[in-house]
Amino acid sequence: MSDTPRLQRRGKPPAPGIVHLGPGAFFRAFLAPWTDEAMKLAGGEWGIVAVSLQSSGTRDRLAPQDCVYTAVERGPGGDIARRVDAITEVMVAPEDPASVIAKMADPAIRIVSLTITEKGYCRDPQTGELLQDHPDIRHDLANPDNPVSAIGFIVAGLKARRERNLPPFTVLTCDNLPMNGRMARKVVTAFANEIDPDLAGWIETDAAFPCTMVDRITPATTPPDIDALASSAGYLDEAAVIHEPFRQWVIETGFTAGHPDWATAGVQFVSNVEAHELMKLRCLNGTHSALAYLGYLAGHETIADTVADPPFEALCTELWQEEILPTLETPEGEDLPRYCQSLMARYQNPSIRHRTWQIAMDGSQKLPQRILGTIADRLAQGVVPQGLCLVVAGWIRYVGGQDESGAPIDVRDPLADSLKTATGTDDPVGAVLAMDSIFEPELNAQRAFVEAVRAAYERLGRDGSRACVAALTS
Repeated sequence: MSDTPRLQRRGKPPAPGIVHLGPGAFFRAFLAPWTDEAMKLAGGEWGIVAVSLQSSGTRDRLAPQDCVYTAVERGPGGDIARRVDAITEVMVAPEDPASVIAKMADPAIRIVSLTITEKGYCRDPQTGELLQDHPDIRHDLANPDNPVSAIGFIVAGLKARRERNLPPFTVLTCDNLPMNGRMARKVVTAFANEIDPDLAGWIETDAAFPCTMVDRITPATTPPDIDALASSAGYLDEAAVIHEPFRQWVIETGFTAGHPDWATAGVQFVSNVEAHELMKLRCLNGTHSALAYLGYLAGHETIADTVADPPFEALCTELWQEEILPTLETPEGEDLPRYCQSLMARYQNPSIRHRTWQIAMDGSQKLPQRILGTIADRLAQGVVPQGLCLVVAGWIRYVGGQDESGAPIDVRDPLADSLKTATGTDDPVGAVLAMDSIFEPELNAQRAFVEAVRAAYERLGRDGSRACVAALTS
């Protein structure tokens, strides 16, 4: 496709109003398209300056096409491609940290948004406290004007605005974490307090950290995807993203200096996002993780492949009806059984090849929110959730680094080395459950939970994942 012309911008880019940290595929398939639609429907100057905190890859793909790219909706009926013009610039933070801080201190910037995954917040997944011994945090506390972490950049940007007598920007996190805005406020103010308690007080009283709930499946874009788009559209777009048709974005009200008119494009604004967030974390993310670990062990490459196997489709229904929904309150405007039906339809979309291996990444950071909270709530109701205990056992098998055929698993997790060591002991279940950075001591102290996970782990080793799931759902 070397002779195919590169995608180029038509017309003038919007003036920037947002700095976004973490311009990966999810951002380009979710926040950026929604902002683009809002500007086209309702006006406003809300262009996005995207900042990569690590590599130059996204910049190198977007810059030759003036930051325009294609978001491809992939449904059972085929692909629908649309251009996204909202990104105005891509910066690579390690190349020039001072310029990123200066951009965040620009009075035109009213929002700093984030999609940096759970581990990017440098927090303890159990307590939510800032990990001050995290290497990036240690670096940034020693070098506050030359940060490397998202938290360090946010505080540096807010500090620069305060020194210029400018109002703070709104910090809008769009990562899958419970009450993500409150979590972001906690780690940002904790970091700021180490530098300047007065700055921390100003952030606490004047800055806004609305919570959000985000939902759209975004599988990795492959070279064949790029080639197919070039053939159908007539241009080369190396920054294209693939996404499912479904999307949902729920945002709490309360911004320091306004926001794009996202509601015109279908965003839901609510006074409290907690019920929606818990619904999504437990119903979607919880079963996604269940399918990822148990499905991978059974040899399934994607979520669609996994639920096409009848025991795994039944597993989702079992988890929803018997273990997850009994722990939830119905959010305003939602129907929980219908919501679960919509999730299954999304999982069954054969056009979205969402890899189980991809979802399985960073499980030590994800399980406390997606799985363990539900288990604790169900235990408090007097029920041992056997299905979710099987999921925990499946995860322990997975992070052991070997699948059921004896082939190695490429385990991607911040605690991968510690987990590998724990699973190599004489008591892998006990050693992993004793990791209090993942499992709350109160949960690990419940004998029924430990015994259920231990029994499930032994069954997985003896019978295999598919047989265990089939036995659970028969």
